[in-house]
Amino acid sequence: MKRAASILQRAANFLKHATIAVSALATLPSASAANNDPVVLVHGFLGFGPNELQGTGMLYWGGFNDVAAHMRIYNGSHQVMAAAVGPVSSNWDRAVELYYQIKGGCADYGAARTAKYAAFGKIQKPAGKCWAADPNNNPNKYPLALYPKWDANNPIHLVTHSQGGQTARTLIQLLENGSPDGNEGDGALYTGGKIGWVKSTTTISTPHDGTTLADVIVDYVPQVSELIGRFVEVANLGGSSNPVYNFKLEQYGLAQGPAENFRDFLDRVKGHPFFSLSNKDAAQWDLRPDGARELNAWVKTSPNVYYYSIANKATETGSFCCNNTDRIIAPFQSSRYQYARNDMIFFGKPTAGEWVVPSIFKRGMGSYTQSDPSRVIIDSKWFANDGVVNTISMKSPAGQPVRNYDGSSVRGTWNYLGHYDQYDHMDVVGWLLPSWSVYPIYNHIMGILYDL
Repeated sequence: MKRAASILQRAANFLKHATIAVSALATLPSASAANNDPVVLVHGFLGFGPNELQGTGMLYWGGFNDVAAHMRIYNGSHQVMAAAVGPVSSNWDRAVELYYQIKGGCADYGAARTAKYAAFGKIQKPAGKCWAADPNNNPNKYPLALYPKWDANNPIHLVTHSQGGQTARTLIQLLENGSPDGNEGDGALYTGGKIGWVKSTTTISTPHDGTTLADVIVDYVPQVSELIGRFVEVANLGGSSNPVYNFKLEQYGLAQGPAENFRDFLDRVKGHPFFSLSNKDAAQWDLRPDGARELNAWVKTSPNVYYYSIANKATETGSFCCNNTDRIIAPFQSSRYQYARNDMIFFGKPTAGEWVVPSIFKRGMGSYTQSDPSRVIIDSKWFANDGVVNTISMKSPAGQPVRNYDGSSVRGTWNYLGHYDQYDHMDVVGWLLPSWSVYPIYNHIMGILYDL
């Protein structure tokens, strides 16, 4: 009963608190839409594709709902596909995988890029990481590419969540401008000049400027390699013929060999340099504010693409009582800081507030600051968050053009659609919520995209 009341309250409060313009909220796809270009959904950090977690009924896009299926039939018939890229990989690697997964072919991570990270075990063209463009010519039985005819005459919309937004931006930069590091070999992605291939990109809860959660976790649990190794053992990174979850790190040799027993595979994985904090070719770097700043230095807003962003927040300003926060993990509160709401998803609560729970005097996202001038300055503007990403980081990359969406779209700038109050990081993709409180988010997005 308490959970249902909370859901109803959040749904009601959307109209009250969201900063989306009234005219924008009223936008619906018309019967004679301007386009019906395919939509590709791109998941975030630790995300998974529609064919993973089989047997659980759980989808990344929707939880026990199905956002993609809803989008396919909402106000017409549409082509909507969900991608599956490396859950802990860098945005470069994820962009490479997204390109070949949509277009078809075998992943090529680039000659210069591979050389740069060779010390960590990077492989330019790992065997078998391929997608078939032609179902009638697929002797190796690779997964089928999502949209092989993708080009400037057949563009797509990218709709993304969390790190997926960084990944989409990186893909657009590579499509249009190629690599910033020089000769990457003969990979089709690195030739540049692919203007018009992406019509629009929508980012939901994306850490455009990074998330302080990454810094908080590194401060609290510095032995990331050991932690990931434990996770690998439970999740089965690439081991058996039917893993529950797959990290897709073949480009680092992190796949079980055909003659390698699982125990030897685990021993090799646990000590692999990919998981080192010094490796900047991984999500753990791109998601930190300093890593995001480095990414934003070369990944720019394209003048050829429509960009949209959505933010959300699931914390409240501290008070003596009665602010709907979790008083078990934060019984004493300061009005200077932010605290996790009762209805925030359980795994976001321990790090969202003033302190990391159950640590002693380790700052959480709701109070974490950083004043070293050689790094990104973190102040009180960063305190509000959704349990995973700081709300301020979701609007647009710092220093790149942005405007509030007013019912009209401007290409080459970020059209900010506003924020959803009392929605945590996974609420916005439908986890643990009923469909009627989630699908309207995507109805609104589709109404804008199909009108371009």
